[in-house]
Amino acid sequence: MKHLFIFLIMLLPNVIIAQNAETTYAEKLGYPKGKKVLIIHVDDVGMSYESNQGAIRAIKEGVANSLSVMMPCGWVPGFVHYLKENKDLDAGLHLTLTSEWKDYRWGPLAGKPKVKGLVDSEGAMWSNVADVVKNASPDEVETEIRAQLERARSMGFEPTHLDSHMGTLFATPEFLERYLKVGMEEKIPVMFPGGHNTAIQAGEKMIAERFEMTQKVGKQLWAAGLPVLDDLENTSYGWKGPANGDNSEEALQKYKTEKYINAIKSLKPGLTMVIMHCTIHTEVFPKISDSMVTREGDFLAMIDPELRKYIEKEGIILTTWREAMQRRQKVK
Repeated sequence: MKHLFIFLIMLLPNVIIAQNAETTYAEKLGYPKGKKVLIIHVDDVGMSYESNQGAIRAIKEGVANSLSVMMPCGWVPGFVHYLKENKDLDAGLHLTLTSEWKDYRWGPLAGKPKVKGLVDSEGAMWSNVADVVKNASPDEVETEIRAQLERARSMGFEPTHLDSHMGTLFATPEFLERYLKVGMEEKIPVMFPGGHNTAIQAGEKMIAERFEMTQKVGKQLWAAGLPVLDDLENTSYGWKGPANGDNSEEALQKYKTEKYINAIKSLKPGLTMVIMHCTIHTEVFPKISDSMVTREGDFLAMIDPELRKYIEKEGIILTTWREAMQRRQKVK
């Protein structure tokens, strides 16, 4: 999701952004003042067997508590069948408009005739965000969003939230508008940080005008009856493993756990979504993606007792999109 806020960092004069002293959205939802409230979220479920198992075990055995599913991918039925037997899982849609791996690819659910601008010469979605922006129209993007939502519902899967694979829906204001539109119309919470955005400011060097825009969108989502994130921690995909190259389970778990603890330590109070990608180790997954190390490391960190101990010791509150929406519905 490295492109997540590309539309927020266009070439405008850099301005230091003052810390937002307003009441956090976490407080508005009834969480205690001054508390860090986390949605620990696993992306890319449904992409593969390994991704399904990594996410399921990260929640069942670890501290992760939310996930989202890539509806165009081959292992979606495998996860949805599990979901039907575990209905309390916090499961959303990882709205997918790209197909980034070389030998394992997927196409749009709306069908090529309806969304020609989303399809490359192999009949799959484009492999990168830039090509989606170059070739696809906002209408095609919305059509595909709705097709992915329709497939979920037809399978008996009502998503708790919407978010964006590779941040494609944040790549242009027009794409973002359609993403927000569907969420508000369907009354489904959308991943959008409209609060103090401290972690994003640090990672993306967000400029003042764009920060102001996120505040306006946050207020719009809140007025539509949806919960809003105060911040987003989205740096874990760049944590590639120990500098000495030791990628044994023990070394990788220690490395990633320390990274998560440091990242959480840096967060400000409020409702923050912490994003990761959890995959169990197999001989097959490296044939799909070169991201095995960082994904396995995320999984190992989530099930590490040391991470749980830190969260409990610091009094950090874990929540889900489902609970956030339930709380929002009670706020007048």
